[in-house]
Amino acid sequence: MIIKNNFKISLDKFINYALYDKKKGYYMQKNPFGRRGDFITAPNISRMFSEMIAIWILEFWGNLGNPKKINLVEVGAGNGEMMKILLETFKKFPKFLNSCNILIHEKSLKLKKIQKDKLKRERVIWISNLKEIKKFPTIFIANEFFDAMAIKQFIKKKDLWFERYVNFKNRKKAFFCEKSFNMKEFEKKIGYNISKDQKFIEYSLVGVNYLKKITEIIKKNSGGLLIIDYGYIEKKMKNTLKSISNHKHSNVLENIGKSDITHNINFFLFKEIINQLGGLHNLITTQGRFLVKLGIKHRAEIISQNKSFSKKADIYFRLKKLIDEEEMGDLFKVMFIKKKGNKFKLGFN
Repeated sequence: MIIKNNFKISLDKFINYALYDKKKGYYMQKNPFGRRGDFITAPNISRMFSEMIAIWILEFWGNLGNPKKINLVEVGAGNGEMMKILLETFKKFPKFLNSCNILIHEKSLKLKKIQKDKLKRERVIWISNLKEIKKFPTIFIANEFFDAMAIKQFIKKKDLWFERYVNFKNRKKAFFCEKSFNMKEFEKKIGYNISKDQKFIEYSLVGVNYLKKITEIIKKNSGGLLIIDYGYIEKKMKNTLKSISNHKHSNVLENIGKSDITHNINFFLFKEIINQLGGLHNLITTQGRFLVKLGIKHRAEIISQNKSFSKKADIYFRLKKLIDEEEMGDLFKVMFIKKKGNKFKLGFN
């Protein structure tokens, strides 16, 4: 995309440019994970996180009847750390591993290269399109995937709706502006009365499109989707757009292509969309409750046995980050989407 003086672009197109432009996009040119990056995700805090997800996957496979052929798809696999630990765990369960097609769907060529380096000895297939998934029962894992999708923002003033745009005064200077917007036409297009009782809206066309494609596969072939992401469950939407650079909040309109741009998922909206699609059931809880119910505290006790005081302290420090309400425990939510009639609810009791 060529940026000219006084160039206006809708917020979602701006985010897509800032994150995914082939030459200048944030996810296309750097590894954002870890201490040297801009943020640390749960799989990079402690391997216990990925071990709990592995346990959940194995139990869900059992619930599905131990199918001889099954797909495990991680969408947006970051630096590959979670998939690395999942595979290490699955090697202790060869029956599952032998029946499983391991797939990663990754948009960033830079991250794909990092993942391939980390998983080069593993039997993993990278796919660019969900249509490439074979027609077997499929378990999708989406950890911090949907928050990286571009969003539109709409603001209601009196009885009129406006869409948020970004105006480039020049290549380096940008500011927010607004354009009048036909909300009724938009609601017709998305098939959902999103503006009811709202004064502010965040909506990701790309994110909802992914949600619909994934759930369509689940409905046809069986399986489920596990979403782990930071978000909220209240009906009333709010402005959650933010930029992160070097582990700190930064200005969305500065250092374009050098900072991450993200938002909090409105899980109430996700629930409404899922209910509207029909044939599906969803459960939701916090990350802290989910991990505790899966036995992460017990796992911490086991791996801390016979360790030095400093190593024990480190294990429990990392555990606290994952499950404490003041840390990731409450901020992050876990949503499970499955076919109606499936009784599996491990982690959500």
